Amino acid sequence: MALNFLSPTEINSLSFLDTSKSRYNLNLLKNEGVFALKMKDANTVAKRVHCSAQQPPPPAWPGRAVAEPGRKSWDGPKPISIVGSTGSIGTQTLDIVAENPDKFKVVALAAGSNVILLADQIKRFHPQLVAVRNESLVDELKEALADMEDKPEIIPGEQGTIEVARHPDAITVVTGIVGCAGLKPTVAAIEAGKDIALANKETLIAGGPFVLPLAHKHKVKILPADSEHSAIFQCIQGLPEGALRRIILTASGGAFRDWPVDKLKEVKVADALKHPNWNMGKKITVDSATLFNKGLEVIEAHYLFGAEYDDIEIVIHPQSIIHSMIETQDSSVLAQLGWPDMRLPILYTLSWPDRISCSEITWPRLDLCKLGSLTFKAPDNVKYPSMDLAYAAGRAGGTMTGVLSAANEKAVELFIDEKISYLDIFKFVELTCDKHRSELVSLPSLEEIIHYDLWARDYATSLQLSAGLSPVLV
Repeated sequence: MALNFLSPTEINSLSFLDTSKSRYNLNLLKNEGVFALKMKDANTVAKRVHCSAQQPPPPAWPGRAVAEPGRKSWDGPKPISIVGSTGSIGTQTLDIVAENPDKFKVVALAAGSNVILLADQIKRFHPQLVAVRNESLVDELKEALADMEDKPEIIPGEQGTIEVARHPDAITVVTGIVGCAGLKPTVAAIEAGKDIALANKETLIAGGPFVLPLAHKHKVKILPADSEHSAIFQCIQGLPEGALRRIILTASGGAFRDWPVDKLKEVKVADALKHPNWNMGKKITVDSATLFNKGLEVIEAHYLFGAEYDDIEIVIHPQSIIHSMIETQDSSVLAQLGWPDMRLPILYTLSWPDRISCSEITWPRLDLCKLGSLTFKAPDNVKYPSMDLAYAAGRAGGTMTGVLSAANEKAVELFIDEKISYLDIFKFVELTCDKHRSELVSLPSLEEIIHYDLWARDYATSLQLSAGLSPVLV
């Protein structure tokens, strides 16, 4: 499938949210306390759109996944680096390493500021190199490792994280760091020829136009570590070229899947953090409640698999057993099923194209009879306006997708800090994306991607909603 971006002329002639270009129709409430996203005048023209005659970036997996002829399994423990070792992805990756010491070994770890946990990881897994992003905590880490005989090399700051990502002995790099902070390390790993176990969404959502050509240049595999894209990746194994027809992303529906829409104006932070199926960090749990996580996954699927936005759909699946599906050209639908457990997709990114036998004690097998039934329903666009925002950003392409992600991250942060309401999240993101239309860069450099990520966070921070929910600048 060919990538399908709007042309610069189309971008100029549309408001950011235009229902004629969205898979879903906007039908947002105008009830008391609930804002309505409004289309601008159809003749609105952006001031400036940077364009290029170059072709859009190639997908990581053009509708299929093929291991090169002669690709061999790794002899002995496979060396890996982990960027973001103290986060959810990092700790679960280390659980996998601990259970499979004959299959994997850790050569480098990078963390942010949790030096107590990092010190424990170092003592247990004995990496050669360690990075601490917060440079002020290096002495504290050294003190925690004082009684250790074979101490690792410690490199502070962003440069340390980059060195971990491109460690010469690593075969695969797990990118578990959150936000655009993961972009430079991932680029460094790709340039060093490392396969990427991708758990950092911004790598493709913000950096896709830059990262994908780079990965193709260096013949690097980008292997998705989140459950939905791993499911799609597993389903396309063995498909012939051109066989993929449609991607179906499943969503739990988050904390508010059973709430009536008119109750959303009453949402508190504690409500949004009650995910019915998964135990995750605060940010991703709120994203699941707003369904921004699924909108971002639509964009990521576009870059990973080369599917056009019209061929990527979202369906609510409350049980979270089917992690996603694909439809082939002959209308067959293939699905990947499993208990909600992030370790499985992480494991597959590390072992691909092989499969590793797992203990039934720590990896319970799926019992369909015990499960009983699986249900599905269409997502509610009134409840989840994030979908229209994400599809609009995806179709605009270029730097717009990174701006969407960064604005959402900042808005969620403000919501968790109780500085804005739950419904304000959607409005902050829409306003930031709409403002960016005049500066959109179709094929950005890495520096432009990072610049607009920072710009979006600053702009979203500057927004304030008055009592009447009318946006003003502070």
